[in-house]
Amino acid sequence: MTLDQWRRGLGTAISFLAFGIGGVAIGLVVAPLLQVSVRDPARRRHLARRFIQRTFYVFVTLMRGLGVLDYRFEGRERLARPGLLLLANHPCLIDVAFLLAYVPNADCIVKEGLIKNPFTRGPIRAAGYITNREPEAVLDAARASLAEGNSLILFPEGTRTVPGRPIKFRRGGANIALRTSTNITPVLIRCTPTTLTKGEPWYRIPPQKVQIDLRVLDDLPIEQEAAQPTCQQARRLTRLLSSHFNRELEQFHHERDTTTVA
Repeated sequence: MTLDQWRRGLGTAISFLAFGIGGVAIGLVVAPLLQVSVRDPARRRHLARRFIQRTFYVFVTLMRGLGVLDYRFEGRERLARPGLLLLANHPCLIDVAFLLAYVPNADCIVKEGLIKNPFTRGPIRAAGYITNREPEAVLDAARASLAEGNSLILFPEGTRTVPGRPIKFRRGGANIALRTSTNITPVLIRCTPTTLTKGEPWYRIPPQKVQIDLRVLDDLPIEQEAAQPTCQQARRLTRLLSSHFNRELEQFHHERDTTTVA
């Protein structure tokens, strides 16, 4: 490893340590304080989400300040609107941090296993994020969350993107869009060089500083066909979404690679 990699490795270790301490602190300190001081559950969730948003903003700012990564966020002003259904690709472990840092009143659908993680269960419970335990329960919770004006973040791949392979979405995002009649706001995420992919340890430091680029695209309107069953519409919409993301990501990568060379 080069000296620069050792330096970024130390910054990465500090960042993950801060993340862990923050997660535990939210569970052991912030959540109990909100529980005893705020009676209304909806108000309590809202305050917890605002605190988490600011915490993640500090987290991504810390990573940039330590030289671990840099990032650019195009079209983030579009995230200020209420009640968005945000679908994003998932190239690395920390990309959700950027969305939670910049999306007001953010709700998200998380894997059930994260409830058992001591560093993430506190924030998840305090914010009332939706777990993917039961599909029907997820749909009902998503509908209620969007109706409250929250913006719902979802990674339709169900896991992190495999580098070099086309994106293939599952039907969860399409089902929520169709059954709640909510337009989709696509978010493209590019991570170069690849890092923190599925199964990759945090201490495997890439040869150069990571650049994360995010781009919020125009909304995709949802058009339903009354004569066609929702399940068939969901399959078709999922295929269209996968194709749309693959096409837009290819263009996004091309634009960024051309800019870097120039």
